[in-house]
Amino acid sequence: MMENNSTALCILAFFAHPDDETMFLGGILAFLAECGAEIHYLCATRGEGGEMGDPPICSRDDLGEVRENELRCAVEALGGKSVQFLNYQDPLVGAEGELYPFSDNVDQVAEEISEIISAIKPQIILTHGPGGEYGHPAHIQAHQAMMSALGGMGFPAESVYAPAWLSRETGKFTPEPGIEVDISSWKGKKLEAIQCHQSQHGLFIRKSSERAGRPVTIPEIVRAREALCRILPEDDRAEEDHLGVLLKEIAIPEGIEPG
Repeated sequence: MMENNSTALCILAFFAHPDDETMFLGGILAFLAECGAEIHYLCATRGEGGEMGDPPICSRDDLGEVRENELRCAVEALGGKSVQFLNYQDPLVGAEGELYPFSDNVDQVAEEISEIISAIKPQIILTHGPGGEYGHPAHIQAHQAMMSALGGMGFPAESVYAPAWLSRETGKFTPEPGIEVDISSWKGKKLEAIQCHQSQHGLFIRKSSERAGRPVTIPEIVRAREALCRILPEDDRAEEDHLGVLLKEIAIPEGIEPG
């Protein structure tokens, strides 16, 4: 594995809410940190519109601060280098479960992201995909803002990746991933990070139990597989990037299930 030194791979992980980083890519992020990559985390909101716990662990007014601390805890568990927030307010979920974007000005979001990219100078960017994984408007907006920021800067990063969403119903990733990996050796780190997001445990358990058709515990949520889709460069024939080279070490051959 790559040693941590002045030439370590620099990665920016940008997501819409605290817990997105862990639930989508916690195992991969822990693996990359162990390889010596310097991973900087950027979150658009503090998840103020999310759940407060079941039973509640805080008031609505305090939820943003609680979830900020939960993200900092998770990033430490995953071996991250830094955490920053864009300070957008996460909207409340609608009466019928409607989800919303976090800003009415994508250009402004892109401008703020550009400033952070200029300061960090990441080689690799991890962010939401164009479909928002399962269609979440805030995830879609985060993707749009990131792509706008990169376009305005002449695409300074080596490559951009997004997570593929693993369906418990089908056992398949959506969209079809470019690389699927076995995170078995980093499930413990991912679980440690999930435990940090205490305010969302009720949501995690409820949704996972509904999909499984039975009660599910927090440790059972952690699957042995994660996957990424390369957003940029789009050409499949493009030269392999540093992240792709690293992930080969834990890549799952097609048709093989991790143990």
